[in-house]
Amino acid sequence: MPDIRHAVVPDIGDSQPLPIVEILVAVGDDIELNQGLITLESDKATLEIPATFSGRITELLVNVDDLLSTGSLIATVAVEDRAIVEEQKEEPLKATIADNKVTASLNVSVVDNEISKAPEAIPYASPLVYRLARELKVDLQRVSGTARQGRISRDDIMAFVKPAPSPQQTLSVTRDEIASNVDFSHFGETEREPLTPRQKASAASLSANWARIPHVTYHDEADITDLEALRVLWDREHSAADVNIIRLAFLLKVSASGLKAFPRFNASLDRNNGELILKKYLHIGFTLDTPEGTVTPVIRDVGSQSVTQLAQEIVTLSRKAQEGTLTSAETSGGCFTVSSLEGIGGLAFTPIIHASEVAILGISTPRWQSPYPDSAEESRMILPLSLSYDNRVIDNTTAAHFVAYLKSLLADIRRLLL
Repeated sequence: MPDIRHAVVPDIGDSQPLPIVEILVAVGDDIELNQGLITLESDKATLEIPATFSGRITELLVNVDDLLSTGSLIATVAVEDRAIVEEQKEEPLKATIADNKVTASLNVSVVDNEISKAPEAIPYASPLVYRLARELKVDLQRVSGTARQGRISRDDIMAFVKPAPSPQQTLSVTRDEIASNVDFSHFGETEREPLTPRQKASAASLSANWARIPHVTYHDEADITDLEALRVLWDREHSAADVNIIRLAFLLKVSASGLKAFPRFNASLDRNNGELILKKYLHIGFTLDTPEGTVTPVIRDVGSQSVTQLAQEIVTLSRKAQEGTLTSAETSGGCFTVSSLEGIGGLAFTPIIHASEVAILGISTPRWQSPYPDSAEESRMILPLSLSYDNRVIDNTTAAHFVAYLKSLLADIRRLLL
């Protein structure tokens, strides 16, 4: 009889639970050592959890969007008895196949074409492989064994039944791997620069998020002339305290108010149960560029903090990000993200949504602009806004209303007091 064991999350070095973004196996699947079971995701990285033993999945104990940490149960697995496994390694199966069933007959009827074979032509494989062949309706007589002494392995069967790639799939692979297949040094001098671990993790996460979430980006502009005047005044007043009042602090505060007014923006989508998980807390992340790549620190309870407190937290987290000392708790649990390029340039862009969130606000460089061409009126400071949102959760009208609400607060920050 097989032993029943539990697959668990190994030590992932994360103090905060991480959400499941993908389940890679199903009940009844045979799994191998180091085969991926689930994919966890932090705000800026994905982590595939592998199996630590082989067996068959008898029960899945998790769902997409569940929060897991080190030691959490993933699945129940039936593991073959060690003695049986050893016996399978030493003895080829002396049996034949007829109508997809193992028999004791010396002659064998092949499943597809009923060709009789001599006993010495019986496929060399373990009972587990014969069982897999029956389930997949594979004729073992047509499979070439690549294991020791020509034994047919599970991989041989899976390779046999794997369909040939479609032209579209082939084209996709060709595009993805073109940089690896082309020798660019043929055209001129080149140099290779390895990606940092953070860049590799970010690339995988961003690619998955872009492919999985139907993005729509809404672009608009906010008049922040009065806000900028207030910011400069406060910045001067707090200069003695060594606190830099930056625009991002106001944007975080305004975003928190927007999440309160529009709860669907402060949610996560539970695809398995067809539900929205509405959050009662307001943790907001902001993106930072570091030598190792982009990171997203998260400030907790933004709604209950003053602009001055937020400015202090931004400075503290930014310093830790540059030093590479951010903890997992300081980069997880975000409800919403503000991605700012205002110190670099640009008129608009399309920020990519984090998988556990449903929207992200992009900020480009503000500019001074006259209200009308050739107008004698004083120029106004205009801030470009780019809101990307998950169109499965947020419709276009709601997104427009959300941005209009943010604009009204940015134009007159006194509205936060109402």
